[in-house]
Amino acid sequence: MPGLGATMGRGGATMPQWDLVQSDCIVIQGSDMAECHPIAFRFALQAKERGATLIHVDPRFSRTSALADLHVPIRPGGDIALLGGLIRHVIQTESFFRAYLLAHTNAAEIVGDGFQDTEDLDGLFSGFDPERREYDQSTWSLGDGARDESLVDPHCVLQIIRRHFARYTPEMVETVTGIAPALFTRLADTLCAASGPDRTAAFCYAVGWTQHTTGVQIIRAAAILQLLLGNMGRPGGGILALRGHATIQGSTDIPTLYNLLPGYLPMPDARERHTTLDEYLAAALPDADGWRNGRAYVVSLLKAWFGENSDASNDFGFGLLPRIAGDYSHLPMFVRMRDGGVQGMFVMGQNPAVGGQNARLQRAAVRKLDWLVVRDVFETETAACWYRGPEFESGDVSPREVATEVFFLPAAVAAEKDGSYTNTHRLIQWHDRAVAPPGDSRSEAWFMVELGRRLKERYAVSDNPRDRAIQALTWEYPVDDDGEPDATAILQEISGHRVSDGQGLRSTAELRDDGSTASGCWIYAGVCPSASENRARARQADPTDGGHHLGWGFAWPDNRRTLYNRASADADGRPWSERKRLLAWDDAAWTWVGGDVPDVSAPPGQGASDSATPWGAPAFGMVPGGRARLFVPSGLVDGPLPAHYEPIESPIANPLYGQSTNPTAMLFAREDNRLHGRADRRFPHILTTYRLTEHHTAGGMSRWLPWLAELQPELFCEIGSQLAAEKSIRHGDWVTISTARGSIEARALVTERVKPFRLGRRWVHQVGLPWHWGFQGLVSGDVVNDLTALVADPNITIHEAKALTCEIAPGRRGSRG
Repeated sequence: MPGLGATMGRGGATMPQWDLVQSDCIVIQGSDMAECHPIAFRFALQAKERGATLIHVDPRFSRTSALADLHVPIRPGGDIALLGGLIRHVIQTESFFRAYLLAHTNAAEIVGDGFQDTEDLDGLFSGFDPERREYDQSTWSLGDGARDESLVDPHCVLQIIRRHFARYTPEMVETVTGIAPALFTRLADTLCAASGPDRTAAFCYAVGWTQHTTGVQIIRAAAILQLLLGNMGRPGGGILALRGHATIQGSTDIPTLYNLLPGYLPMPDARERHTTLDEYLAAALPDADGWRNGRAYVVSLLKAWFGENSDASNDFGFGLLPRIAGDYSHLPMFVRMRDGGVQGMFVMGQNPAVGGQNARLQRAAVRKLDWLVVRDVFETETAACWYRGPEFESGDVSPREVATEVFFLPAAVAAEKDGSYTNTHRLIQWHDRAVAPPGDSRSEAWFMVELGRRLKERYAVSDNPRDRAIQALTWEYPVDDDGEPDATAILQEISGHRVSDGQGLRSTAELRDDGSTASGCWIYAGVCPSASENRARARQADPTDGGHHLGWGFAWPDNRRTLYNRASADADGRPWSERKRLLAWDDAAWTWVGGDVPDVSAPPGQGASDSATPWGAPAFGMVPGGRARLFVPSGLVDGPLPAHYEPIESPIANPLYGQSTNPTAMLFAREDNRLHGRADRRFPHILTTYRLTEHHTAGGMSRWLPWLAELQPELFCEIGSQLAAEKSIRHGDWVTISTARGSIEARALVTERVKPFRLGRRWVHQVGLPWHWGFQGLVSGDVVNDLTALVADPNITIHEAKALTCEIAPGRRGSRG
């Protein structure tokens, strides 16, 4: 999310999936879209049928590659080097969209004199503290707001970017990624030819970009590239963030992230000046046009949560919100748990004993808990890791040594409950329960509502200040005869209403900061505009492929399908071209017209001064200044611009800089999380992990289903024929893959679809592993994440599972542990 959010203001996909049909070129990188998002991939194929060029950049030749016009094999971990090379190509050949840059980006803004780039400091930006391994960002400022419309001032953003990426030549790209210069040039020329006033290109990515210690900056690099080409906010253009699994977008919207309140409002922080609501608003929300109603978003949330216990006299209950005081994200939490710092945990919709990085450490952490609650439809590895797993087979652990009390509670599957999904392009869609859940199985809504009810009963007469928030919660939800909460009523609370009469809200513009409106998530305002209307149920598609389908589901915010669509028009509100028309300013009607909901502030009254002319309203109003930020002066902890750093475990040193890896990456250096040294000869091969169509993430919903289990019954690893010959491995043989964290066994799939990479004077082999297996279920296999390490991107602590190093040998593991 921060890669897109810091650049343009929102962390969501900028375009709907179906808008791919209007693309002239689609680059799929960081995703095996045909394998992992086959429903969305049909729109890419429709675009190809209409003449678009389909390009797949991926280490392996996969199902997506087979249907692409061009496959570009890339060494895992080389994405920023490639994207940086493309940025250099666009600037060197002057293929950038100059008018778009001046109107809608900060390309012309002047960077302060104190800024020093990676070019000056051999891979570091100015302000780095080597002891704290963090940056003082004060020198990254954009000066006093001065601009150079000619784009030639050496301190303007465009020229800073030109110098920053100057060394990312085709030859350097080849050294880092293994992509030959001729193939790189073909990719670059194709992308540039498909961009401009009359043409647009799209990028599609998934966890192949995010799961790196530079994941946020990879996405930043793609955003810079797309802005230079003028592809953001336009039909067939943008960045489609393909989410990792069903309703993962919704889980961050509402959210399950420790540092956010619903709607991407920052969680109050005990370390910041967040004592009162006013202090919090001043410190936490951006000074941007799109946040000018931010107080209403927060106050409406407080009214939804605390009802009559929220009014102006008590700061609308702001003091009842908890404060964070550190990093409580997944990886640091499990390290703290492993060290005995966490007493209990609820696990719902997750299986960290298989899906967690350095899963052996995470299983050991679970066994340090006093109590564990697992809600699932099958006894997953997490529920069973107190008595089963490779540690027990090897004799390293005995169930008698585990004091954790485990509560395994049966859950309901999607077809057994009502609710909504919010998927890839921010689209909320409703689904109805088909059958009742069997036996004692219950939905998550039932569990959370019932747990909340019992906690409120328990603390009803408490005089402990810490219990006041639970006492103040509004917690009256209608239920059916089985006690299941009405999911529609919950969505209505999230959507929002007027406090005085309960009338639903139609848009975010109706939210008020005086306590007269309540909304559980401001970006969802309008999904239930009345008691009888649930727009997530809407199923009215447009009759043509190029439609926006405003009648199908509801996309936040305000049912807008293409984010930043104001950028589809020039500074005067005129479309860049008729072929790529989306919005236009109609002076006679004094409004924006087009097929989508305008992503722009409401126009001032007719006759307002020229300085307030509506067609001059910013296209990127969620960031300060209203222009997309090619150079980010704040908001990211590892730099204002992307720079190529090697993965923490890499077969080579960084060819670009003396600073080899991300200097701010989270490493969790400890004995049970041993890391490989740079170019460690014990682990000479590249390891990357991925998913299969037939299984789902950690396997909790697929390895117990006979049909899916039969389709992919056994863990395998993909290796190229050259590596197989060197190691005397035949197709179907057992092999052992090892890292410093452990060893696993799998069947060898020897294939020509996996090739070695020429990096400088060396050839480096790769090993590919799907990670869906565990020790439970109808089909089982070793846990691939026993190989991965706890290392993370410093912005969001997402792990690095797409690029590490390993050894592979013929034969089975000698020890089951």
